[in-house]
Amino acid sequence: MLYFIANETARTGKGVGVWRQVQIELREKKIPYKVYMTEYKEHATEIAKMLSQKEEEDICIVVVGGDGTLNEVINGITDFEKVRLSLIPAGSGNDFARNLDIKKSPQERLARILECVENGPDCYERIDLGVAQWPESKKPRKYAISSGVGMDALVCQKMMTSKVKIIMNKLGLGKISYLIVTVQSLLGMETADMAVKVDGSNILNFKRTIFAAAMNAKAEGGGVPMAPKASVQDGLLSTCFVYKFSKIGALIRLPFLAVGAHEHFNGFKVFDCKSIDIKIKKPMALHTDGEYLGDVTEVSYSCLPGKMRFMV
Repeated sequence: MLYFIANETARTGKGVGVWRQVQIELREKKIPYKVYMTEYKEHATEIAKMLSQKEEEDICIVVVGGDGTLNEVINGITDFEKVRLSLIPAGSGNDFARNLDIKKSPQERLARILECVENGPDCYERIDLGVAQWPESKKPRKYAISSGVGMDALVCQKMMTSKVKIIMNKLGLGKISYLIVTVQSLLGMETADMAVKVDGSNILNFKRTIFAAAMNAKAEGGGVPMAPKASVQDGLLSTCFVYKFSKIGALIRLPFLAVGAHEHFNGFKVFDCKSIDIKIKKPMALHTDGEYLGDVTEVSYSCLPGKMRFMV
């Protein structure tokens, strides 16, 4: 039995079209399945929790949605050794799919997943997950792509209610909405000093920090390669700090960040680690996988090597 968790409202309502394509294929191939439609925020987490507690040895869950829906599902799974997870992208950014080079149509993607299911419970790849924890959190928050504080999180917060996003998605230009909101956020935000502990010992200080990203994958925000050399299978986080620039200076350097050519510029710091603890002089926005989680003054990140069994 295949279990689908589908978000019909993904990509400003276009997710329903993706699910209908998948549903037609399933019916034509007479594949037994059950679908759960998300109806409210964190509903996918509740569904994933319920499914992962079934008394089955091999539970195959397929997410039809975007990065936010996938993140909710990851945070609902209670036993990763029983669950094989996969994704049919239907979101605006689709960064997780992009990082794993999932570019097929919904029909082609479904065919690959069905092939993997038929090949048995050993057909999967181990994918790392990141974990974010902060004082106000009730429990740690897992993520598949990235988490960060500062400008990238502020962009996520604004994208939740952005009219620009709605308009651009309808025009098929979702990536441009990220760029517009990024420029708006950069020019209107406040920077902050950060004290950073790396792997429990080494202390780094960053002045006038614009943002800090703890990347599990290479790119976020519609394909921006914050950590061009990151891997989802190396057991490490790749962190990216942007600091000391004036806002105009940062704006001028945005094109270098957008193409992953920023690593060797002063004011950018990219490095790998197993864990990182960040203390911030003043509250900054926090996100995981594009979901705004509030403003914080400290956050800790760590990596869960090979935690997720993903049907690629």
